[in-house]
Amino acid sequence: MEQQEYAPADDASKSTDAAERGASLNQASGTAQAEDILYTMKGDRRLLSHVPDAGGHRSNRSRRGASADMESEDYTLYEQDAKNGQRYLVDYPVKIDSSAGTLAARAVDISTTGILVRLEGDAHAADLSGDVKLTFEITAGTMPEGYEMKVKKLPATVIRAFGQAEEKLYGIEFKKTLAQYAAARRQGYMFAAATFFLAVITLIILLMRAESVIYFKFNRWLYLYSIIAATFLLTRYLFAMFYRPVPIDPDYTPGVTIVVPCFDEEEWIQRTIHSCINQDYPVDKLEVIVVDDCSNDRSAERVQQMIAELKAADTSDHAYRVSERIRFLQQPTNMGKRDAMARGAKEAKHELLVFVDSDSFLDPFAIRNIVQPFKDKEMGGVSGRTDVANTYTNALTKMQAVRYSIAFRVMKAAEGFFDAATCLSGPLSCYRKDLVLKYMDAWLNQRFLGQKATFGDDRSMTNFILRHNRTTYQDSAVCMTIVPRSYQVFLRQQMRWKRSWLRESLIASRFMWKKEPFMSLGFYMGVLVPIAAPIIVLYNLFYVPIMYRVYPTSFLIGMLMMALLMSMAQLLIRRSTTWLYAMWFCIYYEAVLLWQMPVAWVTFWKTTWGTRMTLADIAERDKKKQKEQGKNASSDKTGAEAA
Repeated sequence: MEQQEYAPADDASKSTDAAERGASLNQASGTAQAEDILYTMKGDRRLLSHVPDAGGHRSNRSRRGASADMESEDYTLYEQDAKNGQRYLVDYPVKIDSSAGTLAARAVDISTTGILVRLEGDAHAADLSGDVKLTFEITAGTMPEGYEMKVKKLPATVIRAFGQAEEKLYGIEFKKTLAQYAAARRQGYMFAAATFFLAVITLIILLMRAESVIYFKFNRWLYLYSIIAATFLLTRYLFAMFYRPVPIDPDYTPGVTIVVPCFDEEEWIQRTIHSCINQDYPVDKLEVIVVDDCSNDRSAERVQQMIAELKAADTSDHAYRVSERIRFLQQPTNMGKRDAMARGAKEAKHELLVFVDSDSFLDPFAIRNIVQPFKDKEMGGVSGRTDVANTYTNALTKMQAVRYSIAFRVMKAAEGFFDAATCLSGPLSCYRKDLVLKYMDAWLNQRFLGQKATFGDDRSMTNFILRHNRTTYQDSAVCMTIVPRSYQVFLRQQMRWKRSWLRESLIASRFMWKKEPFMSLGFYMGVLVPIAAPIIVLYNLFYVPIMYRVYPTSFLIGMLMMALLMSMAQLLIRRSTTWLYAMWFCIYYEAVLLWQMPVAWVTFWKTTWGTRMTLADIAERDKKKQKEQGKNASSDKTGAEAA
């Protein structure tokens, strides 16, 4: 791909319009902008900037100069070039060392390959040209995770100037990318430190477990649990090291229908739709179906607005075929997420189904990547990777960003190594349509202990598929999702997830023994460890100190080692400051999240979501109101009798 150039003077207004449109799509609403911190991608002049048009007027391949018979390696480079050229709207000071002296400027937008600046104060009269050195700080949240850093005297070249007087802008190209600069300045040290400490931590854990073997006869069940927990976690990290995503075959483009179930998602639905249609994928092989489940807010209105804007952005000869490729369906009543997904699946015209949550945003190459494992005819479903979009909003979102990173790039990658992913995640997952239709009735009417299953749709469908087919993880298929920014909403979400995990794990336990031995053994250990964890923690932190007057030093050190293992893995994967929040997550897990599991044991048949007002939630709310009214009436009656 050719490097994205900065807008010339006569196109400045178009560039401004594109930037405003990009900000609108990224922030979605004033409320979201004020409360969630997301990096803002600069809008392209073309709303459908990644779509290869059917008319042949613009080809993503020809822009890069690649041949029509592009190889897999070429396509990977092309994809990387496209991501390097993505610009982000920013506003921070830049010091420029040039032949005209040291000048003050402000960054307008930035990519990994260049920066657009506006000179400040008296500096705007200077004529900036030739080679320069730049000093600035990339603040957290203005670019993707891992780029936050101080940049000092980065060599660059002024390649373009446009505008007049105080509005004059300069496009400056870095002589090496920000990724290369980061690798030279700090990422090498991060990699070395993370690798060293991972090795040390692993050795300490192994030595502690060796101690468990030695003292096994004194407390069999406790030490057995310790051995199982350590074995499970260490093997997850080990197998994840050997996992590799299926490489792209540019000529493999099966038909794909993206289904987006939507309920009360007016903040983010427009960005979700745009990300789904703006894919680097043949237009005749991709369609998008949005199904609104009778939302209570303005979701339907915003869906229609987005579709109208996309149609207006289509070329005069309709080369992008937007009208043919996007449909909007509305449920007559609120029937639940599964019914919305099922309706989209029945309406789909292509062989593969991709389900995308309405608050998740696809990378432009997500579909191209997620279909690749289906070259294996036994493959039934594939999960993409989910990263957190609003990482830098607060400590809670940073903690979740670490958790998502480890959950996908370690835990799910380990399952992907065996082609046996146990949960094809809701934000981005792909299935064979024939299998979804085959299991649809059982899936829609699933009941557990007499109650209809209203959540856990992703784990439930995965179980149906995994019984007789393979499922895997494709790390190169990426989407971003919005995570809860308040602890109240987060805890409700986690309770719902634990209930569905417990239900579906019990179901999966019936057939997972038939899978590959290492995978099935890991699965059963993964079920046992969190279920028994509350009992083990109570025993070590309370029973042993009280009954035997022994301080739980070994247990606390073991917990610390597990926390550090997670932290160093995050540092190795992301090379960002978020690794510190792995420690916070482990503390929060032991203090709060762990104790949701016993509650889930006795309430996993409940059907309320807790985070959205579904029919089950409304019924639960009304039931509580009736109880409160009954108590108040009884209290009033008692008071009257006493009087």
